[in-house]
Amino acid sequence: MKKIFQISLFLLLSLTTQAQDKKAKALLDEVTAKVKSYDNIVIDFKYTLNNSKENINQESKGNVTIKGNLYVLNIMGVTKMFDGKKNYTINPEDEEITITKFDEKDDNSISPNKMLTFFNSGYKYAWDILQNVKGRKIQYIKLIPNNSKDSRKEILLGIDNQTKHIYNLIETGKNGTKTTLTVNSFKTDQPLSKNQFTFVQAKYPKYYINKLD
Repeated sequence: MKKIFQISLFLLLSLTTQAQDKKAKALLDEVTAKVKSYDNIVIDFKYTLNNSKENINQESKGNVTIKGNLYVLNIMGVTKMFDGKKNYTINPEDEEITITKFDEKDDNSISPNKMLTFFNSGYKYAWDILQNVKGRKIQYIKLIPNNSKDSRKEILLGIDNQTKHIYNLIETGKNGTKTTLTVNSFKTDQPLSKNQFTFVQAKYPKYYINKLD
């Protein structure tokens, strides 16, 4: 009798887990559909990085403009840009610009243009907690990288239940480092300059250009 109970409990837990996984997949699909429905997205955010073991505690604000795979990211005084072919890192403090070719196989980090849909491949996912944040219901989905060599242990993705927009992203590394990106403002279909994602070298006459092919 005890064995039958244990088997029944196991089957019940398995079915519950499968149902929750389907709920997680359905919610992520809604987020993806919403993101793809916009011509462009402009986000203001707060970024924090903490590692108590290494006594690291950093906080910064930034913004990013995204249109398809194109983006312009401003954070910690540095501008990062992708024009569809090359990545540009503009560092005013060092008066240096680093230019690299686009590498679509590099999945080690979540770049701005992938931040809103990165979860569609390479992860196991599970339904997690629901939190009330200033009157907003934020549903969390836990993402675990399939690649055992990934430096990230897990990612918690907070999704606004009403808008289906990403509210925050909490990434925990295997070394104990926790990075959190919280969206303060999420605007869509904004009027953008036609040169929004175009790198103009003439704007930086004194900068050292570092080309890495």
